[in-house]
Amino acid sequence: MINNVDREISQENSLKILFQDIQADIDRYAAFSQRNWLMRILTTKGLWVTVQYRISRWIHFNCHWPLLRPILKAIGFISQKLVEITTGAEVPNRAIIGKGILIPHTNGIVIHIDAVIGETCNIGHQVTIGVGGRGEERGTPHIGDRVFIAPGAKLFGPITIGNDVAIGANAVVNRSLPDSAVAVGIPAKVISYRGSQDYIA
Repeated sequence: MINNVDREISQENSLKILFQDIQADIDRYAAFSQRNWLMRILTTKGLWVTVQYRISRWIHFNCHWPLLRPILKAIGFISQKLVEITTGAEVPNRAIIGKGILIPHTNGIVIHIDAVIGETCNIGHQVTIGVGGRGEERGTPHIGDRVFIAPGAKLFGPITIGNDVAIGANAVVNRSLPDSAVAVGIPAKVISYRGSQDYIA
C-alpha cells in the first residue's frame, strides 16, 4: 500500500508531467498562430478542449487528496460538460491522448473513452474515433504518433493506426494501417506511403 510520502511524490511527478503535456499542446498551436500565448489560450477552442481534458484526467487518475478529490472531480465533470457544449467536442478524460495534440476546429469531434491516440497528432473537425465490431472483435482504435486525421474521417473498431499516417477527409477507416500510409475513401484504402510529414508541423 502506498504511503503518504510516496503519494505526495507521485502527485508531484504527475503534476510536472501534466504541465509538460499542456505546454507541448500550446507549442503545437504556436506553429499555426502569431498571437501570444495568452491570446491563444483565451481564443483557441482546441486548447480549451485539451487543457480541460488533461486537468480532468489528472484529477481522475492522480489526485489522491481525500477531501479535495470529490470536489475537484465534480468541478472537472461540470467543466467537461461546459466545454462540450461550447466547443462541440466530446473528449472524455479516460481516453489516452499523447502530448502535442492539435485540434484546429473542434466542431463535431467524438472520441471514445477507450481510444488511444499518440503524440503530435492532428484531429480535424467532425472526426469520430469510436467503438466498432461484435463480440470478441469489438474494440476501439489505437493510433500512433504524428498521425494526421482530416476533417470528417471516421475510425472504428479494434484497429491499429501506425506512426506518420495521413487519413483523408471523410475517410471511413475500419482496418489497421501501417506506418506512413496515406489512406482515403469509403472504406479507406492506402494510396501511397508518403506519410503525414507534410501535414504535421
